[in-house]
Amino acid sequence: MKKYALSLILLLIATSASSALAQTPDAAKSTGAAAAKSSIPAPIAITDKTTPVELARAALMALGGENFKKLKSSMVIGTANLYAPNQTQSIPGTFAIVTAGDKVRIDINAQPVFIFKQIYDGQRSVSNIPGVEVPPPSKFGLPVLGKFDQPGYTVTALPDKKKLRGFRIADSEGNTTDYYIDPATAQVSEFVIPYNGFTFGSSISKFKEYDGVMIPTNFTQRFELPGAGAYFAEYKVKDIKLNQPVGDDVFVIQ
Repeated sequence: MKKYALSLILLLIATSASSALAQTPDAAKSTGAAAAKSSIPAPIAITDKTTPVELARAALMALGGENFKKLKSSMVIGTANLYAPNQTQSIPGTFAIVTAGDKVRIDINAQPVFIFKQIYDGQRSVSNIPGVEVPPPSKFGLPVLGKFDQPGYTVTALPDKKKLRGFRIADSEGNTTDYYIDPATAQVSEFVIPYNGFTFGSSISKFKEYDGVMIPTNFTQRFELPGAGAYFAEYKVKDIKLNQPVGDDVFVIQ
C-alpha cells in the first residue's frame, strides 16, 4: 500500500508539471534568462461579479494567452522532494518532462527508492508501474485552460476558496479540473483533479516568464490516501526550453 501511494504522489507531476512542461535531463538546456520586459498583458479586474468563463479567460491570459495556446513543444527539468505521511525527511529526486502537442513524456528518478516513467502518445497513457492507471497529462491541469473555449468544454462556477476565485472546466469525456485563481493577478494558485476515485491537489507558488509564456517553477503536490494519510511533494524547475523540435521516438510506447 505504501509503495502504491508513493507511486501515485509521483504521478501528480504529470498534471502540474506537464503544464509547466519539459524534457529528458540530457536534452534540456536553458535558453537563458527570461525576457527583461514582460509581454504578459495586465490582468483584468476580477470582482465578485466576474463569471466563470471570464475567470477562465483571465487565467489563460495570465499564462500568456495566445502564446500559451500556440506552444508546439516544451522541455522542463528540475528537482523533487517527496514526503511520506508524518515524515519530515524527504526523498530527493529529479524530474524531466517533454511535451509536444497532446503528447507527454515524464521521467522521475528518485534512486534507489523509485524510478518512474510515463508516456502519453495522444491516445494511450502507460507507465512502468503495474496496475496503476495514470491520468492522461494533457487532459487535466493547466493545459486545459488553453482549450476551455473549444467545443466540448464547459466552464462552471465553484465556491471561492478563502480569497481565491474558483471555477471548473470539464471536457466531453467527463474529465474535470477545479481551478482557484488569485484575483489580483489572475494566476492559478491551486487546482484539484479527481481521477479514478482519487483526488490530486496542486499549489503553485512561483511563475517565471519564458518567451511570453508563464511557466510554474515552484509548486507542491498533495495526495490523500484513505487510512494512510497525506503524501506531499515539492518541485522546483531548473531548466526550460520552448518550441524546440521533439522527435516522435520520444513518445513511442514499447
